[in-house]
Amino acid sequence: MEPITLGQNGITIPPLCIGTWAWGDKLFWNYGDAYGEEQLQAAFTAALDAGVTFFDTAEVYGLGLSEEFLGKFMKQTSQSVQIATKFGPLPWRWDGKSVSEALTASLKRLQVERIELYQVHWPFTFFLSQEILMNTLADEVKRGRIGAVGVSNYSASQMREAHQILAAREVPLAVNQVRYSLLTRQIETNGILQTARDLDVIILAYSPLAQGLLTGKYTPSQNPTGARSIDPRFSQDGLNKIAPVLSLLRKIGEKYGRTPAQVALNWLIAQGNVIPIAGVKNAEQVKQNVGALGWKLTDDEFGELDQITRL
Repeated sequence: MEPITLGQNGITIPPLCIGTWAWGDKLFWNYGDAYGEEQLQAAFTAALDAGVTFFDTAEVYGLGLSEEFLGKFMKQTSQSVQIATKFGPLPWRWDGKSVSEALTASLKRLQVERIELYQVHWPFTFFLSQEILMNTLADEVKRGRIGAVGVSNYSASQMREAHQILAAREVPLAVNQVRYSLLTRQIETNGILQTARDLDVIILAYSPLAQGLLTGKYTPSQNPTGARSIDPRFSQDGLNKIAPVLSLLRKIGEKYGRTPAQVALNWLIAQGNVIPIAGVKNAEQVKQNVGALGWKLTDDEFGELDQITRL
């Protein structure tokens, strides 16, 4: 798998990103229950050992703990690590100063002077206009505190607006982070994927395994726990519906000695301008996810998966 460059003359990153939403998050992921800092440290090390040095976080993940863990772990290695984090346009952030202050706080938690990719977490900005937001981020690129600017959950038209404002400052829009997987393909029909290609914007795909549906570990006879227990996709009918997809993933995986999840991640990577964000809580999950690298689906296999999951 070829490395990918963010923006024009931007940083080069591996075609797989490690997601750290669960790092310190007690509300959704129950941090401190079945895993803790030791497991996260092992996951970080396993990723670097595998050559995956790109990590995605956000100021709201674990209320800042995710960034703090990454900052601590990075201090313990001499390897180069690329960090993507996210700014939340909250109601009390209504001017450029508040954007810069949020960036300063993230830099402090990460213990770095520069963030390679700084993303706007969602498009609704309350009292903060896109013009002020994007121009402030462009200012921070010029200052050297941000390497590249990205957005998250932006529609096709919102991407174009952000791209236009940044372009006037000669700063490219590098990424749009959106939900995308074999089972969640709306960006192919609502214009986001095509617009990203037109504008030379990379798609960072979150939930690339559809909350675990594409791993094959959930079956109609096994009731999931936690948030998945109320998700209709994990019901008996929902799991029966995707059984043909999992069957094909297993069939293709057997040919390469890969798991269904690794095949599903490879399908995203094969598109060229898509980088899946694989969330992890321990080293074993890292090792599973990096199995998506180092091989490639044939055009026929890509087409089969495309057809069986087409909207």
